[in-house]
Amino acid sequence: MTLSRRKVLRLGAGTAAIAAAPRLTNAQSYPSRPITVIVPFAAGGPVDTLARVVTQRMREILGQPIVVENVAGAAGSTAVGRVARAAPDGYTLGLGIWSTHVVNAVVYDLAYDVVGDFAPIALLTDNAVIIVARRTLPADDMRAFVAWLKANPGKALAGTSGVGSPQHIFGLLLQQATQTQFGFVHYRGGALAMTDLMAERIDFIISDQVTALAQIRAGTIKAYAVTSSSRLGAAGDIPSVDEAGFPSFHVSVWNAMWAPKGTPAAIIARLNAAIVETLSDAALRKRLEELGQDVVARERQTPDALAAQQKADIAKWWPIIKAAGVKAN
Repeated sequence: MTLSRRKVLRLGAGTAAIAAAPRLTNAQSYPSRPITVIVPFAAGGPVDTLARVVTQRMREILGQPIVVENVAGAAGSTAVGRVARAAPDGYTLGLGIWSTHVVNAVVYDLAYDVVGDFAPIALLTDNAVIIVARRTLPADDMRAFVAWLKANPGKALAGTSGVGSPQHIFGLLLQQATQTQFGFVHYRGGALAMTDLMAERIDFIISDQVTALAQIRAGTIKAYAVTSSSRLGAAGDIPSVDEAGFPSFHVSVWNAMWAPKGTPAAIIARLNAAIVETLSDAALRKRLEELGQDVVARERQTPDALAAQQKADIAKWWPIIKAAGVKAN
């Protein structure tokens, strides 16, 4: 039997509608079972802590359990790859950071595309870092610290949580901004680097707030500057890099939620709404501030804002990383 072109087109449209129907129904009833959020680092660190605080509130809003699963390895790329391969149904999400969704694409040979294989959901926090040093380092402020680095070229040791980590990449930019040279000691985590800083085996770290603030308060290390234009609410006694005389050194690490590519727009919207409601909670925001996590402004909590942030950071950082020849072994 020969079918007319019009009938073929109608049959094709009908088949497409039938295929799309289950996804539409699933989106409308979402969520109907537990959600897994994959965190690309070990339990107990700043990203894990953020995930647990945020998802605890989200599960109340969404009415379903949210399981936080820690998948460490390869600077977060193991976990991010798992999210990329997951079914795009909203039940497997990933909490990624600046390095996992920008830096790793240059440092590692990835089996996924950091842009094309993910659907952005929302930016959560954007955190300046703190330049901290061993207690006995003979400099009491940022200007004196840079002068000490210049007087001792190639002798200072900066701790990092691994090749391509924020501490490493920010250290490369610090060398450019201050025209200094120093070595890197790569650890398997920020906590290990901090332990050696306290023991004075290394000289300084460009550290995340969560790891550094407790030690600064305890007096086991000294702080030089926060890498933003203003002081931290949780540590108002530490000057900003602007105040310290280095306004070009503005760096931060953002945290964001992602879904696999192809996740229905209705599900992305549902998740985004839950995150926006979560981040509007005053008690939760205060708790995050105490943990060194700075919640982004409401207008930056959209999927489009996250996509734009990633695009801008790729344009800024990829040339710097490539020029330095940073590659994971």
